[in-house]
Amino acid sequence: MAIKELTEEQIREWSVEQKDRWWLENVYRGNMPQLTLRSALTGFLLGGVLSATNLYIGAKTGWSLGVGITSVILAFAIFKILQKIGVKEFTILENNAMQSIATSAGYMTAPLISSLAAYMIVNETILPWWQIILWNSAISVLGVLFAFPMKRRFINDEQHPFPEGKAAGYVMESLHSSDASVGMFKAKVLAIAAGSAAFIKFLQSEGIQAWIQGKLFKIAHDKVWHLKEDFFQMFGLVGEKSPKIRGIPVEQLTVSPALDVAMIGAGGLMGIRAANSLLLGAIINFCWLAPWMVEAGQIQKNAKGLVTFRQITMWSLWPGVAAMVVASFVPLFAKPEVFVGAFRGLLGKKKAGDDVLKHIEFPSWISLVGIPIMSVVCALLANWFFGIAVWVSLVGLPLTFVLSLVAANSTALTSTTPVGATSKITQLFYGLVRPGDIQANLATAGITAEVVGNSSNLLMDIKPGYMLGAKPRQQAIGHIIGIFSGAIASTLLFFPLFVTGQGIDPSKPETIANLQSDKFPMPSVTVWKGVAELLSKGLDQLPQSVVTAVVIASGVALVLEITRLLTKNRLPLSPVAMGLAFVIDFKSAFCMWLGAFLFWILGVGRIPEDKAHGNLWVENHEPICAGIIAGASLMGIADIVVSVFLL
Repeated sequence: MAIKELTEEQIREWSVEQKDRWWLENVYRGNMPQLTLRSALTGFLLGGVLSATNLYIGAKTGWSLGVGITSVILAFAIFKILQKIGVKEFTILENNAMQSIATSAGYMTAPLISSLAAYMIVNETILPWWQIILWNSAISVLGVLFAFPMKRRFINDEQHPFPEGKAAGYVMESLHSSDASVGMFKAKVLAIAAGSAAFIKFLQSEGIQAWIQGKLFKIAHDKVWHLKEDFFQMFGLVGEKSPKIRGIPVEQLTVSPALDVAMIGAGGLMGIRAANSLLLGAIINFCWLAPWMVEAGQIQKNAKGLVTFRQITMWSLWPGVAAMVVASFVPLFAKPEVFVGAFRGLLGKKKAGDDVLKHIEFPSWISLVGIPIMSVVCALLANWFFGIAVWVSLVGLPLTFVLSLVAANSTALTSTTPVGATSKITQLFYGLVRPGDIQANLATAGITAEVVGNSSNLLMDIKPGYMLGAKPRQQAIGHIIGIFSGAIASTLLFFPLFVTGQGIDPSKPETIANLQSDKFPMPSVTVWKGVAELLSKGLDQLPQSVVTAVVIASGVALVLEITRLLTKNRLPLSPVAMGLAFVIDFKSAFCMWLGAFLFWILGVGRIPEDKAHGNLWVENHEPICAGIIAGASLMGIADIVVSVFLL
């Protein structure tokens, strides 16, 4: 069936109960097979493989890529082949449950290329594999428990897009629709978009081109060609030829038009309002504030005398996160009944018919009981593994919940979860609670990072399930299955890749000198270490301009968010997206804006859907964007695999 969605007016005017009843009557698919043995096993295995791939990417770039769409396409293809030998058709909800497992597994690599790796380097010791698996699994389960009280607000009530999750929903709908010509057409559009994006990414893939041209056609290394993603590099405007802002080359500021195809696809799903805000925030930060702060000595250059993205974000993350915090809490206080409603049944007798989804929603009492229990478990593990007092871990958990709400809001709008930025707030908090204790700083902030990441990513997984009529509680179970799959796969790969794979004597596991290398620089580890070392020396080491920037950013976000609420979401700016622009690079922000702008020009968000009959782009923009993301992602993963194994 075609995906049914509420109109913007219905989202604004209807109550939560009205929206839930509409969903139950129009979208819910009843007892269609969902979390079956084969969907769980497929998700577990695919998630493990994709988790390993994410470890490569994260160690090189510091980013963790979503693997939901990739897993959906792979699972669909696998079972289409198996159907030819008599295997029963893989249902759309089985595929959805599978992607929830695989996506959860894919994100389990994060601690190994950020907080946990930084902890091991600082303490000059490598944790045993079983401790890593147990630690990562425990704090990730805590994140799942944090997520469900937020589901009703972000998904049921406000109907936020969660662009990557929405793309996964449209991919599954297009792949599994076989009873209508419209569904088949959307599947063809998806395939064409995926193929086109994959071809562009193929031309950009340095590893694949080096292998094809150098290994197969014996072309000299210095003559191997690939399409540059960065426009300034494409035209040779680098080094001395690079344009400058206040004397700083724009390449150091990450300010350059670029053609990151996957980001363009994500921007197409984001919408023009959030994308314009993202670009505006990026221009303010990278074209004005950052050069100004470098010139004023507030942002320090690195040892080579260069400004880098890491140097900039050490300053800009503070006002950026402040804006996101304020903007996320204004709607919560303006409409608290949405959030409180998740626990209403525990606080008093519930009126008949008050919760029409009670029989399929994740029970609120599990979060209410489970969060304190798992918090204590995580605190005890922190004491056992890292020597951190139990009270130290527990005192920061309320802040972790706050930051999970902030991150979920960002993910809901842009598909970008600011794990690094929000975890730095925890590092700041523990810089006050435990000044000079760098071990506690890294370990406790690691809890925040995983809780924030898993709560936001679970909401991203639930979005396609909501679109397709799935049972939320089964997706929660699937997400937990994926946690264990990803924890096992990524941890077991971590040791041969970073500990013994680079020539380290395996008889001396305490040797960690090459956890960071030219091949695997682990940029996130550098940021984690840098913040922890800075805070261990005292907050007086922070630039004086940071406090001023935080105050201004908070005030602007407050005014914009109140205005947005008063105008019923008609304000053309999003303070959450503007704040997010302070913690991602300019190129990513530009590409997402470019995608949103192109689709807006083609009519998306500009031409009402009831007047867009026959408009290819308006009627099919979700499958097109989903195809762009899927094609670019698959080819990007292939490039990483070729670079690692064949070059």
